[in-house]
Amino acid sequence: MKKLTVFTPTYNRAYCLGDLYESLCRQTSGDFLWLVIDDGSSDGTAALVAEWMEEGKIEIRYHYKENGGMHTGYNAAYELIDTELNMCMDSDDYCPDNAVELIVDCWEKLGSDQYAGILALDCLKNGEVIGDRFPEDLKETTVGDFYWIHRLKGDKKLIYRTAVVKKYERYPEFQGEKFVPIFCMPFRIDQDYKMLTLNEVVCIVDYREDGSTKNIVQSYFKNAKGFNYARTVRMRYSPSFRDRFRNAIHYVSGSIIAKNKNFVFESPKRMMTFFAVPFGVVLYAYLQYLIRKKKKR
Repeated sequence: MKKLTVFTPTYNRAYCLGDLYESLCRQTSGDFLWLVIDDGSSDGTAALVAEWMEEGKIEIRYHYKENGGMHTGYNAAYELIDTELNMCMDSDDYCPDNAVELIVDCWEKLGSDQYAGILALDCLKNGEVIGDRFPEDLKETTVGDFYWIHRLKGDKKLIYRTAVVKKYERYPEFQGEKFVPIFCMPFRIDQDYKMLTLNEVVCIVDYREDGSTKNIVQSYFKNAKGFNYARTVRMRYSPSFRDRFRNAIHYVSGSIIAKNKNFVFESPKRMMTFFAVPFGVVLYAYLQYLIRKKKKR
């Protein structure tokens, strides 16, 4: 059996999915398979992936599901993955040629049941590492500690042990919404495991105009319940008071958007949420201003 599953939830991204495919074909290690989770695409993604499967250059598994958003793609992937390790690669990102080799070598040398997986580096297309590299003496950390205890910055690539992610509840699915921030699960896993650090780039990121990062404000209004779920996770588990209070502010704003009058009583941190109310109201007004401003362009 292969060591690593690279999984890709994708929706109408046939126009850029080929970059990722080609990068996987160039890998110096073949100890992986590619799992494509097609989230209801209507742009020929299925036919394109079928062509690649016919080529037989790499092992590919394809799974079609009704459109539900990125987080439902993760849920589907975690049900299907049977390799020891897994890593999500967005459809608009791709891998350096030695990514799989770096991951597998790191895990075979240092991995064990005490770790949830590996935290590695992302970079931009120009080769610039996103945010900070790991300090040389930081051999292991949690995701929360990386940002809030060690005060480091930047997107990092998460490579998880499949047995670990299968222990935790799946991302919730809210009727009428199609987004739950993916980053909330690591904070749950942080309570039980640390991650190994790998000071090597395994993902090259391309922030596109149709991506979730570029359209985050609109997403707040379309997916208030999903965002608020993630806020409650961060309020419970973040190691930083500042981060917990910041998420309480966003939770208040999201509750106004969702028209949830019981948000204080439903909050995992009621007192914190109470004191965050004025700031949340201001944030809500500011987000409305940004939406109006964008509509006028």
